Amino acid sequence: MDGFQAYGAGKAGGTFDPLTFIRQPQTVMRILCWLFSIVILGCVTNEGYINKPEEVEEYCIFNRNQNACNYAVAMGTLCFLCSAAFLALDVYFPQISAVKDRKKAVMADIGVSALWSLVWFVGFCFLANQWQVSKEEDNPLNEGADAARAAIVFSFLSVFTWVQQSSTQPTNSVPHSLMSLETVSTPQDFKCVVSFHSISSVIKVLSFESVYRLSRVCWESTGLNWGLTLSPSI
Repeated sequence: MDGFQAYGAGKAGGTFDPLTFIRQPQTVMRILCWLFSIVILGCVTNEGYINKPEEVEEYCIFNRNQNACNYAVAMGTLCFLCSAAFLALDVYFPQISAVKDRKKAVMADIGVSALWSLVWFVGFCFLANQWQVSKEEDNPLNEGADAARAAIVFSFLSVFTWVQQSSTQPTNSVPHSLMSLETVSTPQDFKCVVSFHSISSVIKVLSFESVYRLSRVCWESTGLNWGLTLSPSI
């Protein structure tokens, strides 16, 4: 297993290489999730609350449903913190020598990634539906429309980035028969073993094709155009 790399480092206790770490697919996915959460959070907090010219009190742009904005802000905030925490764990992972601790870390990674995939899918459906049923008279000046569309689109994209994290495979593969919890030295290798023996069926359900089909059905059910021309009904 000397040829394996643990998130950009060698075996446990090896020297951390920032450049190699940044190039890891897992790291790229983490950064994308982190950036997407910032975009969604920024869109909703900055332009997600509007009011009519004759009104003083602001309300949520998504069909005046305060729960929709609260959900988006909560998702963005928690996802931002979660992505940052797992990035820190990825940096620290090469220094973990105990097999049990590594197993716990990777199991948590898989579970949290699968959970966030579901949370973002629900969020996408919720926001898309509330945007579709929004009334034109509630926003006659069309304020914040681009921000609302961006929040919906990046919620949709976040589903795929978190699904990808939950199903990431080793960058340097070896015959599966040679891999065991006692011999693997990278978090990707752990994922291969654990997902194969414990949650392979869940990972298959959360495949890109499945999420794409479910998302498209939801998108079309809300009356939104699949070409991303999202606008409230008139």
